[in-house]
Amino acid sequence: MSPTSCRLAGLAVCLSFCLALPASAQTPPDAGTPSQEPPPDAGLSAEDLKEIQEALGQDAAEAPQAGTPPDSIPAAPASSGVTLSPTNVDFHGLNLSFVLDVAAAAFTSKEPLQTGGHDPTASGFNFQQLEMSLTTAVDPYFRFTGNIVFSQFGVEVEEAYATTTDLPASLQLRAGQFLTRFGRLNPTHPHAWDFADQPFAVGRIFGGEGNRGLGVEASWLSPLPWYLEVVGSVTDASGESTARSFLGAGGGGVTSPFDFQFTGAVKQFFPLSDDLSLMWGLSGANGPNPTGYHNRTDVLGTDVYLKYRPLSAGSTTQVTLQAELFYRRRQVPEDVLSDFNGYGQVLWRFDQRWAAGGRYEFGSPARALNGAIAEDPLDTEWADNRQRISANVTFWPTEFSRLRLQGATDLVGWRDRPDYSVFLALEVVMGAHGAHAF
Repeated sequence: MSPTSCRLAGLAVCLSFCLALPASAQTPPDAGTPSQEPPPDAGLSAEDLKEIQEALGQDAAEAPQAGTPPDSIPAAPASSGVTLSPTNVDFHGLNLSFVLDVAAAAFTSKEPLQTGGHDPTASGFNFQQLEMSLTTAVDPYFRFTGNIVFSQFGVEVEEAYATTTDLPASLQLRAGQFLTRFGRLNPTHPHAWDFADQPFAVGRIFGGEGNRGLGVEASWLSPLPWYLEVVGSVTDASGESTARSFLGAGGGGVTSPFDFQFTGAVKQFFPLSDDLSLMWGLSGANGPNPTGYHNRTDVLGTDVYLKYRPLSAGSTTQVTLQAELFYRRRQVPEDVLSDFNGYGQVLWRFDQRWAAGGRYEFGSPARALNGAIAEDPLDTEWADNRQRISANVTFWPTEFSRLRLQGATDLVGWRDRPDYSVFLALEVVMGAHGAHAF
C-alpha cells in the first residue's frame, strides 16, 4: 500500500470515529461560528478533510444502495395492499380467491330450456365457470371489488367496482360495473346458490348473467329499531345483461336521462326469535326497451328469506325458505304485455356436511291488455304455462368444496312431454373468499 493510501485510510478511520461520537463529544461547548478550525488534537488539517470528503462522496455515488436490486419498481403505498418488484409480488391486504364449478349432466331433450349463463346446458361434461374474486382496501375512503369469470371460450369482467367506506349519515356509494340489487338471487354468484342452476324466472326476466351494468348506486341504512336499507341505482340500459327486458346489445346511445335503467329496492330484516329470522325485500326497475320509440319496461318484485337455526340448542340443523315473485309489464307497438314468474325453494341442512333441498318454479305466458295470450317478441315459443320441479342432495367434504346431485322435471306447456335432467356438480374454492350476505 502506498504512503498516500495509508494516510487516507488512517484519516478515514479517524474521521469515522469522530463522526460516531455523540454530538456533545464532537463539538466543544464554546463552539462559535462554522468557520472555526478543528481542535489541534484532532490531527486533521483542512486539506485532509477535503480529500476524505471527496473520496467518500465518489464511493457513495458509484456503489448501489444495499438491498436495492437494479431497475427496481418503486413499491406501491402500503394502503394499496399490493407491493411489486421484479422478484416479488406481495398481496398484503388483498383477498384473492378462485371458485371452480363443473358438472356432469344428462338431459332427455336435445334442446334443454336452461336460461342461466352458468347452467349445465348439454349432456356430458360442462365447464360452468372459473371465477376469480378479489377485494382490497384502496385507501381510507374506498374499497375495490372485482369478479372475473373464465369460461372455455373467453374471459369476462362480471363485476368491477369501488365502494365507499367512510361516508356520513349511514350512506354508501359504489361505482363501476355491478349486479343490481334487485331481489335476492340477482346480486349473488353461483357459488352462493343452493342449486346448481339458475331459476328460469330470473333468466327469463334478466337473462343468463342476471341484471348488471355500468353505473352508480347509493344505499342508506335507516336508524329505525329494525334493519331497513334503501337502495337506488342508475345503470346503462344497453348491453347483453339487459337484453331480456331493456335495450340489450342493440341499444343506442344516451341522449337523455330516460335512456338509463333505474333500480330501487328496500331490504328489511327481522329477528323473530333467537332461532328464527326473516329477510323481506321489495324491488323495482324501469328502463327503455327496443320495441319502439319511448317504449319502456317495468319490473316489480318481492322476495322473502326465512331461516331457522336452533342456536340455543347447540344444533347444526338449518332450515331455510327462499322465494321470489316477479311481475313484468312491457310496452310494445299498440299494446302492453305482462307476465308473472317466480320460484320457491326449501333447504334442510340436517347435518354439518349434508343438506337436501327442493325447488318449484313457474312462469306464465305474456298476456295483452285484454287478457288474451299474446305473441311475445322475446319468447316466440312461450305460449303456455311452464313449471319446473327440482330436488338435490349436497355434501360438503370441507368448507372449501361441495358436491351436489340434482334432478329436475320440466313441465313445458308447449312441448308434448316433460323434460328430465340430472346433474352431478363439483365446486371447489381456493383462497380467501368473502362471507356471503345473509
